[in-house]
Amino acid sequence: MAQQMGNQPLIVLSEESQRTSGKDAQSMNITAGKAVAEAVRTTLGPKGMDKMLVDSSGNVVVTNDGVTILKEMDIEHPAANMIVEVAETQENEVGDGTTTAVILSGELLSEAEEMLEQDIHATTLAQGYRQAAEEAKDFLDEVAIEISEDDTEHLTQIAATAMTGKGAESAKDTLSELVVQAVQSVADEDSIDTDNVSIEKVVGGSIEESELVEGVIVDKTRVDENMPYAAENANVALIDDGLEVAETEVDTEVNVTDPDQLQEFLEREEQQLREMVDALAEAGTDVVFVDGGIDDMAQHFLAQEGIMAARRVKSSDMQAIARATGATAVSNARDITDADLGTAGSVAQKDIGGDERIFIEDVEEARSVTLILRGGTEHVVDEVERAIEDALGVVRVTLEDGKVVPGGGAPETELARMLRDFADSVGGREQLAVESFADALEVVPRTLAENAGHDPIDSLVDLRSTHDAGDVETGLDAYTGDIVDMESGGVVEPLRVKTQAIESATEAAVMILRIDDVIAAGDLKGGQVDTDDDEDAGGPPGAGGMGGGMGGMGGMGGMGGMGGAM
Repeated sequence: MAQQMGNQPLIVLSEESQRTSGKDAQSMNITAGKAVAEAVRTTLGPKGMDKMLVDSSGNVVVTNDGVTILKEMDIEHPAANMIVEVAETQENEVGDGTTTAVILSGELLSEAEEMLEQDIHATTLAQGYRQAAEEAKDFLDEVAIEISEDDTEHLTQIAATAMTGKGAESAKDTLSELVVQAVQSVADEDSIDTDNVSIEKVVGGSIEESELVEGVIVDKTRVDENMPYAAENANVALIDDGLEVAETEVDTEVNVTDPDQLQEFLEREEQQLREMVDALAEAGTDVVFVDGGIDDMAQHFLAQEGIMAARRVKSSDMQAIARATGATAVSNARDITDADLGTAGSVAQKDIGGDERIFIEDVEEARSVTLILRGGTEHVVDEVERAIEDALGVVRVTLEDGKVVPGGGAPETELARMLRDFADSVGGREQLAVESFADALEVVPRTLAENAGHDPIDSLVDLRSTHDAGDVETGLDAYTGDIVDMESGGVVEPLRVKTQAIESATEAAVMILRIDDVIAAGDLKGGQVDTDDDEDAGGPPGAGGMGGGMGGMGGMGGMGGMGGAM
């Protein structure tokens, strides 16, 4: 970048910097955003396909989950990363709908590109898009179906919809019931924290063998073979430290001049350990979980007292045990009293999938539960876990909001119809932006039809005609290609999945459209992703080292770029 000053050019940017401005910058950023959307587009819906992602060290992830795909792809282009943030926001806020949010962002950018070519200003587009998004959210709220927190049937359908099309689909009936039970178990009057639902993955068996344990499973075993395997009606203690002799805080040197002194020193250490175990025994402890280590001598004393013990238990497990049993963690075993102990009907070391774990079950009003996920291979179990996490998220937000909408592209089709009517009341060129927003929303039913192997145009025409006739709950049945009532078919989603997707997709698209200058302080790495739009894939003239706008999406390990995988 040089500015002429008299006869001398004034250098402002360093030689390594690159600058792309005006329509070139807009075109480059739009291309990047569209390419990200294209990368996950085929995963949408019950018949969506999976992606295999291989990282630089050869680790393989096979998934249908939009946000997982985008995270694993290691995208570097700044505009593309804004679209990835849309997926991450959707995942954090709702847990599902990440692919929907991303392809909506891509479609909004695609629609905007056509209007920019017609010399409609980006700010005008941004205003129109924002107006349309606000109107869409208000309208969704009006047509949403209210459900109560004890409506288990609807909640199970919501969980099943979130899992449809993922690796867990074959056992979605079993898993969706487990998810609803789990969330209802940990739900407090004020809030629902799905962190209280622990997930234990076990490779072996089938997905249908997954189960819910109303309590906690700790991936540990008792520390001494002489300890009991199980304890009924157990008093549970939690020690937030080790059962070891405390080391001095400063470096110390002990000079022992005769064997008696050494013996006395050892006896004193033993006495300290004995006092800790005695305190636990006097309080009535049957099982103790320790955050730190347990000295060999302490293990021996605990076994003598018939106390079952596990050491180096993760802090998250300690918190889960505390919530489940009502125990209070103490930092020093000597200070424990019976008031600090929790209770559990059963604490037992059991074999599951060839591994020994400690099960804490039969707890009163379990506020912490564990889902045991089974599957034939590690990849299957990992994908089941991702599906379960999505399902937990949607059941949580449904219980919090109490509102659902039909699935199958029904809300998007209805919103598109409503926004076209609304556009007539919008003055100026923003009207065109609102109409484009309506067209963009129809990418969801269109993609659902494409991925299911049905004609997208015919499906969209049929959907529009039923919605024009007033059937607002009709959507596309991906399996048959028919237009059916989604609510009666049990295909429903939380209202927040849709509102959050519209909100974050609009914000990302608007932010990208308002950028008219990209100044890169150095070379952005090359590599690009092929999209269906061959003209755009090559990048705009003057894009410099930003190579087609998708810099950095190329290097997925030894795969020679992600382009071929998409």
